[in-house]
Amino acid sequence: MNTKQLIETIAKGGCDARFTALYGEEALPSQRKRYIEAVTAFAELFGADREVFLFSVPGRSEISGNHTDHNRGCVLAAAVDLDIIAVASANDRDTVTVKSKGFDPDTVSCFPGEPKKELFYSSAALLSGICAGFAKRGYQVHGYDAYTTSNVLKGSGISSSAAFEVMVGTIMNHLYNNASIPAPAIAEISQFAENVYFGKPSGLMDQTACAVGGFSFIDFADPAAARIEKLDFDLSAAGYRLCITNTGGNHADLNEDYASVPSEMKAVAAFFGKPVLRGLSRDELLSRAKELREKTGDRAILRAFHFIGENDRVMKQAAALREGDVETFFHGVLDSGRSSFMWLQNVYTSKNVAEQGLSLALAVTEHALSSTKRTSAWRIHGGGFAGTIQAFVPDENVEDYKKAMEEVFGPGSCAVLMVRKEGAVRVI
Repeated sequence: MNTKQLIETIAKGGCDARFTALYGEEALPSQRKRYIEAVTAFAELFGADREVFLFSVPGRSEISGNHTDHNRGCVLAAAVDLDIIAVASANDRDTVTVKSKGFDPDTVSCFPGEPKKELFYSSAALLSGICAGFAKRGYQVHGYDAYTTSNVLKGSGISSSAAFEVMVGTIMNHLYNNASIPAPAIAEISQFAENVYFGKPSGLMDQTACAVGGFSFIDFADPAAARIEKLDFDLSAAGYRLCITNTGGNHADLNEDYASVPSEMKAVAAFFGKPVLRGLSRDELLSRAKELREKTGDRAILRAFHFIGENDRVMKQAAALREGDVETFFHGVLDSGRSSFMWLQNVYTSKNVAEQGLSLALAVTEHALSSTKRTSAWRIHGGGFAGTIQAFVPDENVEDYKKAMEEVFGPGSCAVLMVRKEGAVRVI
């Protein structure tokens, strides 16, 4: 249908079933308004007579597996109900044009050639990389125009960039490949675009969680062929919400902190003649701890200790979710948080010990949730050193918890989310 027909369909409730499935019934009025505004913006930019389609890609949350992927470990991630949406239409040109709300439009060739360093760290680079990734795998690549808008909060650790990448590929998949490309392949193409064309050596967790949806277990034992499993667990049906609190910390000058984690872990692995820590046991680690203290330093040993425990923990948590054992899963969340604080040591930067927003947020959370009748759990969220924490909060305690967090970290700092079952989808 064209834009006028689509706006009328949305206004009359013709998309309500899809919106309810994605966002919940209480969000219907706001989502109708949001999608109508997006279709209207597309019509103003590209024409009202175009046949258009709607798409949605969720953001994601790292659930467990803090700093394990870069050493071929295991990760648990989940899609959330914040998303990027797009209105898209095929064109008769070999160019892709994407206009995102609040940003200038980008137009790239469907056949961009080799990556260009002058485009690194730009959205145009991501568009080019997706097109190149599709062509490299032998998929159909043709032009389209799209308008996008997102409520995946930047700086929240929910991965707005991965959602955007997956969106670009999802549109190409549906418009020109009969939606035949599986979600994990879209994630891999998105990672290729970010690594090769955007210039950022990221892992695969973010893109996979956005593309696949629900809870995802990802095993990076073979980095060229990660094993991905979507876990059938419904957090909302269990009576819980996922709360993400942004502490407003300063991310400046943290590159060295982030880089030190994989480098120190790999230094320990190299001592044992291994490229990564995967496969090293605690007994092996501790049997050479005295020598390692001189070679790598104490913190590197502690971080290796975290990796070994965290990797085992993720596998046990995945097993618990498969069985619907929420208590065991939550105990793993708490243990992951303690290990990150004590052994991984990524809750605050040693360069500025006076700023400990994450530590404070964890303390406030522990106090706020200490008297819940049902089990709750909390941990650091994402790469650490600054940024966000997560908490699994019983439905009956969410309002009080949100109030407690926002009294310390400000209005709007605590986002109350659902784990979204669906990943990247065509809405209509």
